[in-house]
Amino acid sequence: MSKIEQKSIDLASQEMLKKAQAEGLNTCWDRVDSMQPQCGFGQLGVCCTVCNMGPCRIDPFGEGPECGVCGATADTIAARNLARKIAVGGSAHSDHGRDVANTLLMTAKHGGQDKAKGSHSHDYDITDENKLKKVAQEIGLEIKGKDKFELAKEVGELMLGEFGKQKGELLFINRAPKKRQEIWRKLGIVPRGIDREVVELLHTTTMGVDNEYRNLMLTGMRCALADGWGGSMIATDLQDILLGKPVPIRSKVNLGVLKEDEVNVVVHGHEPVLSEMAVKASRDPELLKLAKEKGANGINLAGICCTANEVLMRQGVPVAGNFLQQELAIITGAVEVMMVDVQCIMPALEQLASCFHTKLITTSPKARFPGVKHIQFTEEKAYAVSKQIIREAIDNYPNRIKEKVNIPKQTMDLVAGFTKEVVFQILGGTYRASYRPLNEGIISGRLRGVAGVVGCNNPKQTHDLFHVELVKELMKKDVLVLQTGCSAIACAKAGFLVPEAAKQYAGRGLQEICDAVGIPPVLHLGSCVDNSRILTAACEIIKEGGLGEDLSDIPAAGAAPEWMSEKAITIGFYFVASGVYTVFGADPFSVFGSKNLTEYLTNGIEKDVGGKFAFSDNPQEMAKLMIEHIDNKRKALNLKPAMYA
Repeated sequence: MSKIEQKSIDLASQEMLKKAQAEGLNTCWDRVDSMQPQCGFGQLGVCCTVCNMGPCRIDPFGEGPECGVCGATADTIAARNLARKIAVGGSAHSDHGRDVANTLLMTAKHGGQDKAKGSHSHDYDITDENKLKKVAQEIGLEIKGKDKFELAKEVGELMLGEFGKQKGELLFINRAPKKRQEIWRKLGIVPRGIDREVVELLHTTTMGVDNEYRNLMLTGMRCALADGWGGSMIATDLQDILLGKPVPIRSKVNLGVLKEDEVNVVVHGHEPVLSEMAVKASRDPELLKLAKEKGANGINLAGICCTANEVLMRQGVPVAGNFLQQELAIITGAVEVMMVDVQCIMPALEQLASCFHTKLITTSPKARFPGVKHIQFTEEKAYAVSKQIIREAIDNYPNRIKEKVNIPKQTMDLVAGFTKEVVFQILGGTYRASYRPLNEGIISGRLRGVAGVVGCNNPKQTHDLFHVELVKELMKKDVLVLQTGCSAIACAKAGFLVPEAAKQYAGRGLQEICDAVGIPPVLHLGSCVDNSRILTAACEIIKEGGLGEDLSDIPAAGAAPEWMSEKAITIGFYFVASGVYTVFGADPFSVFGSKNLTEYLTNGIEKDVGGKFAFSDNPQEMAKLMIEHIDNKRKALNLKPAMYA
């Protein structure tokens, strides 16, 4: 492989990397190279900066100090460092959920006022009233005699209360199987309030508090569960209520979705309340007319990262790429505006945009960039702000430098928008919606099992390679793959997210299932905050019966092949704490400097919660580990071996 090919398997990305190299442009791959060799102590997790008596570092080979200045051992230091990452990751997705809850409350308030006036002036509405009623009933609210705005207000207030709650249990914990709830209660890791668990975990990691690695990890799991079964789940459900529940939808993916003759606006980040309005604004007749006047044939909106997944699955907006393609989109020279909100946005974008005509525009008060234009987004003026940003892009179109434009030709079709409810109906029909066909497929051995493959990209690995090779191997072995986030985008580019892919890549059993119901062998479930959809789908499998009483009984496994974010660590912990065997690629959690903590995460933790971690730097080995685990779960359930093993 050439140096470029070692960086990415995606042809469009390779083309942009060659352009960057020729023009002397700096990308994340160059910055990784400049950091070599990276700090060995930091990679092993045995470097501590918790207090000002250090930094302290423990030599994992026993030739240096055995503890830090305060007396913290390698076990304590590595566990504290990992716990802090769990807290940060949990706060990111949960804060997203809080913002959505506030938007729901604001919509309920304005919607009620508009109804009283006999008008509708607000930008948002209660789009899925059926889901609103279902969630309301689930959390104990009376729905009879209430209009959608009154009910939305009550739901919003209860959901917002989950963040500041100090006692009791989070409401959505009841979605988990009873046996799983009992395990959590016995261990004392049922989350009480989302914010409380983040704060308490951070407190335990300060100097002089918790020094026992297992206890730190139990507290960490409680925080992670507060995200997975709290903040993230709230974000997913309330977004469906506000913006509409996704349904299967066709679109396209990769840098080739950018248009040479249209105004290109790229939405990047994670929160869809703004990007949904940007979609609406890009279709505004007034703005389309203005674009024509500036010489463009239209306005082309495309997405990067999880904002891309959000507007894809609800609006069919094409996806320009995943995390490592954000710089490459700008290098095409064809992007008028990249509008960003929060999370996974590289600070380097500002310098790169200055080499082209591209305007980088920040929109969130939580994420400002030095020297970058900021247009403050507020939910009260969502559409007006979106129109202002689209207008900025239109005005910038004449500034495009034709000689610098190089849009790769690569695109791929995809089908996205699968949810727990959609799978229900696809498998059982509208009137007999059921998971029974899925369960029977697993019980009979036609399906070996289910895998959730999620997460980021990392420039220390060949871009997309781990996602694509892992999923390819799982499909071949009759494993139905559920995906979210940048992992889903990687496999979409590889052509796995269309029904036709089953004939080319799937084993005979999975192919039969896909052909029967018309689904792809890899199902796109949304953005990384929507990993909660995987959890609730697993709960439905248990409810349907025949595959055990707990999530840890299902022939299923999870993976984050190219993770880079603290959010991925938190996601991994709430899956393991829910009983799911989870394999991470790239570097481990920077814990290998502690033998005891490493042993606990890869073995001992299973005795506590029924799930555990594994780590591998090879996608084929990752697939082998997951398939072995799935087969072992089949044996434990006394199921026949996979039909076409």
